[in-house]
Amino acid sequence: MRKLLKSKWFIVLVTVLILIVVIFIGIIPGSPLRNISKPVTSLVSPIQGWVKSAGDTLTDFKAAIFDGVAIREENESLKEEMAQLQYELTQNEEAAIRYEELKDALHIKDAFSNYEIFGASILSREADEWFSVIRVGCGSSDGVDLDVFESYAVVDVEMNLVGRVIETGNDESKILPLLHEGFSVSCKVNEVNGATMVVSGDSELKKSNLCLVTGISADMVIEPGDEIVTTGDGGLFPEGIPVGTIVSVDYSNPMSVTATLEPYSDIGSLKDVFIMVPTEEYLEAEAEAAEETAETEEAQ
Repeated sequence: MRKLLKSKWFIVLVTVLILIVVIFIGIIPGSPLRNISKPVTSLVSPIQGWVKSAGDTLTDFKAAIFDGVAIREENESLKEEMAQLQYELTQNEEAAIRYEELKDALHIKDAFSNYEIFGASILSREADEWFSVIRVGCGSSDGVDLDVFESYAVVDVEMNLVGRVIETGNDESKILPLLHEGFSVSCKVNEVNGATMVVSGDSELKKSNLCLVTGISADMVIEPGDEIVTTGDGGLFPEGIPVGTIVSVDYSNPMSVTATLEPYSDIGSLKDVFIMVPTEEYLEAEAEAAEETAETEEAQ
């Protein structure tokens, strides 16, 4: 027992317990020990404040870390959601534009009732953007078959000439644009008894988005700004398809008058084209007319 009373740890423990008891008794309103405990309370208060401050700082630091992580995760989620919404909005706008274009293309069918009109999206342009072969998503399985006809005229949504079909597969076709040097079409000035000509692609002029015009009669007057349309000669291109406008005319050689033409169709920006396929009834009527003409010529 004496050893216990003399133990330092025992003395410290007893002292602390006494202080605690005195402090708690001193807290009671009206307690006579309140004044006695003030010095002890004054001594302990700074320690309590420091411990509380340290605890609050630690709590705030912990909250900042976890809140920061949560905010970053929320921001990332919102960014992904915004990106998805932006993508959907862009897709919807694109779909709306293309819908309007396809709807407007119905007037092509009205203007050329003897033709079936097949809309086709451009898949790719070979070699360069404007002047080489264009692949489109419409082929023999859709009704565009070169076994039936040698080629088909291709126009844009404004009914302007784009080119002609030169090859078909099951699900796609290849189009030769009018700027290509291998392309040519019989045309005329869009007026009564307008001058006739041949519009073709040219390896040099195509760099300036222009076509070459040849076959112009020396006694016919052609001027810059004249509107040029197809004649329908040869049966490949229907008559009256807008082609472009004359940019310049060269009369320096009366025996070979030439001109340049700027196409109406902006081939480089096209997303959809329309292939014009003659109906069977139209082909049969044309064949019968050709036979009658041949018979008449033989009779004469």
